[in-house]
Amino acid sequence: MFIYFVRKLNLFVVTFLLLTFVSFNIARLTPQGPWSDLSLFQGWITYLTDLFSLNFGVTRFGAPILDELIRYFPATLELCILAFMLALLVGVPIGTLAGIKRGKWMDNMITTVTLLGFSIPVFWLAILLMMLFSLHFTWFPVSGRHSLLYQLDYVTGFGLIDIFLMDRTYRQEALLEVLSHLVLPVLTLALSPLTEVVRLTRSSVAEVMTHNYVRFAPTKGLSMFTILHRHVLQNALPPIIPKLGLQLSTMFTMTFVVEYIFNWPGIGRWLLEAVTDKDYMAIQAGVICIATLVLSANILSDLLGAMLNPLVRKEWNAVK
Repeated sequence: MFIYFVRKLNLFVVTFLLLTFVSFNIARLTPQGPWSDLSLFQGWITYLTDLFSLNFGVTRFGAPILDELIRYFPATLELCILAFMLALLVGVPIGTLAGIKRGKWMDNMITTVTLLGFSIPVFWLAILLMMLFSLHFTWFPVSGRHSLLYQLDYVTGFGLIDIFLMDRTYRQEALLEVLSHLVLPVLTLALSPLTEVVRLTRSSVAEVMTHNYVRFAPTKGLSMFTILHRHVLQNALPPIIPKLGLQLSTMFTMTFVVEYIFNWPGIGRWLLEAVTDKDYMAIQAGVICIATLVLSANILSDLLGAMLNPLVRKEWNAVK
C-alpha cells in the first residue's frame, strides 16, 4: 500500500508541476504580469513560490484573486457535490438492477434510456428544463442561488451550510428558497455522470453475477438481498471507484455551461467573464485551482478504490 501511495504521490507532483508551467505561461501573456520581465525558468520558480504562499495576484480591476476564489469556488463545489451524490444514489441501484436483469427487457430499457441521456447536450437540457419547469409550470426559479427577499450572509460559501448559521427567523423559508434554486442546475449537471454510473455498475454487476460463488449462493438458503449485499455489491463496486473519479473532470467541464445558463455565481461563470475581459491573471488562477482539484479527486479515488478492492490487496500480499 505504501509503494502504491508513493507512486500516486509522485504522479501528482509531476502532473502538478506541468500544470503550474502551463498556468505560468498563461500569466506571461499579459505585459502587466509580475513575471513578464523575468526569464522563463526564473519566472516559473518565482511563480511557484507565490503559488505556495497563496499569492495569486490581483484581477484586471484590482480585486485580490484569492478573495475572488474564496467567494466563487464554494458555490461550484456545492453544485458538483450535490450532483455527484445524486448520480451515485440513483445510478448505483439502477445499474445494479440492469446488471441483475442482463439481457432481459428491463436491462434493454435501462440501457436505451441511459444512452439517450448520455447523448443529450448539456446546454440543450438546461434550456429545456428552464423552459418547462421555470417558465411554463413556474415550479422552480430561473436563475441565481437565492431570492433577493432573504439576506444570506455567506460565511463558508456553501449555501446549505450558511442557512443554519443565519438568523432563525426566516431559516426554514430561506432553506426552501435555496433548495428550489438548486434543483434545476443539479439535475442538469447530474445527468452525464448518472449515465456513466449506471453503465459502469451494470457492467461490473453483470460480471460478478457470472461467478460461481454468486450462482451457488441461493443453495445456502441466502435471500436475494443478502446475496446482493454480501457477494455482489461488495465485489462489484470497488473496481469502479477509480473510474468514478474521472467523472469529476467531465462534471467540472459541464459546470461552465450550467453556471452560465442558470446564472450561478460559481468559478465557471467567473472564469468565462475573465476570458471575456482577457484577465490573464484570473484565468491562470482559476485554471490551476480547478486542475488541482480534479487531479486530487482522481488520485484519491484511485487510492480509495485500491484500498477497497480485494484483488489489489491480494497483489500487495503476493509482493510481500
